[in-house]
Amino acid sequence: MEHVKPSCCCVAVRDTSPASGELDATISTQKASSELTEGMVFLHGGEFLMGTDDQDGFPGDGEGPIRRVVIDPFYIDPCAVSNAEFKAFVDATGYVTEAEDFGSSFVFHLLVPPEAAAKVTQAVQQTPWWWNVEGACWRNPEGPSTGVEDRMDHPVIHISWNDAMAYCRWSGKRLPTEAEWEYAARGGLVQKRYPWGDLLKPEGEHRCNIWQGKFPDKNNASDGYAGTAPVRAFAPNGYGLYNMSGNVWEWCSDRFSASFHVNGPRDNPQGPPAGDARVLRGGSYLCHKSYCNRYRVAARSRNTPDSSTGNIGFRCVINANQSTSSK
Repeated sequence: MEHVKPSCCCVAVRDTSPASGELDATISTQKASSELTEGMVFLHGGEFLMGTDDQDGFPGDGEGPIRRVVIDPFYIDPCAVSNAEFKAFVDATGYVTEAEDFGSSFVFHLLVPPEAAAKVTQAVQQTPWWWNVEGACWRNPEGPSTGVEDRMDHPVIHISWNDAMAYCRWSGKRLPTEAEWEYAARGGLVQKRYPWGDLLKPEGEHRCNIWQGKFPDKNNASDGYAGTAPVRAFAPNGYGLYNMSGNVWEWCSDRFSASFHVNGPRDNPQGPPAGDARVLRGGSYLCHKSYCNRYRVAARSRNTPDSSTGNIGFRCVINANQSTSSK
């Protein structure tokens, strides 16, 4: 089996991007400003402690130092964008995702159906549990024989950063900055490890969709899900936001750097001005303490903006003044 370029953590990265994007450039919002914040959660913003010095963290990812950050008020979707919501966008615009342009995307090996597995010729070097499956995309998450008809309330996956930006332009929203995302994920708690506190399973209760078992070959799925869970699965955090830990990684607007923030802006930070990768937050159903303990609220990951996998999605925000501009 041929290997392709590795990425960090539990996501896979593409080597190149197809020459596309003409349709994407024409997408614009079709919603009136009065509709934009319907169903969203208003957050007052203000000062909070961002980052962590947790000994279980990954200093090389730039999780620390803990710093005081100030952000303006904003609205945020309570859930990641669902298959139903993304389908509405595609139906309205005819948008073709990058995974569809490429003709393949990365699927976790245990989820690949036998007929698709027989055709797999590429795996990701250093993380060989990621298989490049022909025909895998948001419509067919594990390959051509699979679909989303029974998963319309699950988060859309196989979404690149560029795809997420296209959806944002159509919906009149934008991707959160990394600081906004972490502020929201903390749910009003101060320097807690998870959106609900410091214990992963308070009173033995599963609070998020992550891996249970021996990674990467045995998933006990004791939380009820081997793959994605519905966007409103599990209890929300203190701000009424669902699945800020686990389920799917969520794109942020920022470019990734492990060090820029150390001496960077503290007032509405937006990340470095240049860089090849974009920030991912929240972890996914594949995260496990033995390998990818990145379902903590301060944990970070990254990927190139054209990359897509079976555990990457996104959620949207909008400025409190209902501006449709993107940061």
